[in-house]
Amino acid sequence: MKNKIFMYLFIFASLIVVFQYVNSKKILDASAKRMDSIKILNTKLKDSIAIQKEELSDLSLFDLRYNQEAQDYFYAKNIDTDSLIPFVKNELYKLNEAEGEHPLIPFAASEGRKMQFNTIKMLNHRWIIADFSDGQYWGELLIKYFMVGSDDVEFEVLDYMLYTR
Repeated sequence: MKNKIFMYLFIFASLIVVFQYVNSKKILDASAKRMDSIKILNTKLKDSIAIQKEELSDLSLFDLRYNQEAQDYFYAKNIDTDSLIPFVKNELYKLNEAEGEHPLIPFAASEGRKMQFNTIKMLNHRWIIADFSDGQYWGELLIKYFMVGSDDVEFEVLDYMLYTR
């Protein structure tokens, strides 16, 4: 009788070990498969990031913050570009508050609306590109700017366009 109990315990223990082995093997195979797919995704994402970095470095060529020659122009005039950029942008945004038609945007707004600058990007020491909208129509301006002294700026619209619907 004791031998039968030991035999049943041995068979039961053997079945548990076989079950654990099969279950662990399935888990390890699934983990390996998931790890391979993660490695492939990681490689794709790294390639994507490399491409985006290259595109961003190309875009930084047209930004006053990264254009050393344009910064040197202001440095020679003792003008700090870190404070100049927000100053010029604020001067343009102040024009949004002008009564009547916008002084720089050459398009009339829709009924009951007003053309206003949305985003402004300073390209270098002479040019600004800005987009504008009245909520229904939108367009872009290429603006030439001049610093008059250290606290005054003049704007001249070089070209403009209004997107069609």
